[in-house]
Amino acid sequence: MLLDTLPTWQKLNVTAFLASGIAASAGDSIGSPYADADGTPYAAMFGQPVLVFEAGAARLTRTFDRAHRRGVVPAIFTAALFGTGNDEDNRAEVAARSRGDLDLVGLAVRAERKTVDKIVDGLTLHR
Repeated sequence: MLLDTLPTWQKLNVTAFLASGIAASAGDSIGSPYADADGTPYAAMFGQPVLVFEAGAARLTRTFDRAHRRGVVPAIFTAALFGTGNDEDNRAEVAARSRGDLDLVGLAVRAERKTVDKIVDGLTLHR
């Protein structure tokens, strides 16, 4: 889910980082590698659909809280991460703030479908 006011380049950047968070934390989300008819190999991707939603800041926070209440650990991206250049600084930026003070611009969740449906209820797909 993305903050609806981000410029397009930031939405794409955040989506890529959030997808990597899901891939890193849920190895079973990755399908098998691809190959074309010539036998040329290609990297594996998610084995299930990925839905990208957008929301205003209040709904993003509500969705974040819903995930935590249901025991789902989200991948997050905060506004401060646009100003860093490496993973160590990214983690330091997040660690410097309490959960309620995170300036969320994106989050991703993976769980059973019924749980995800409850977490994202009321959101619209990104346009």
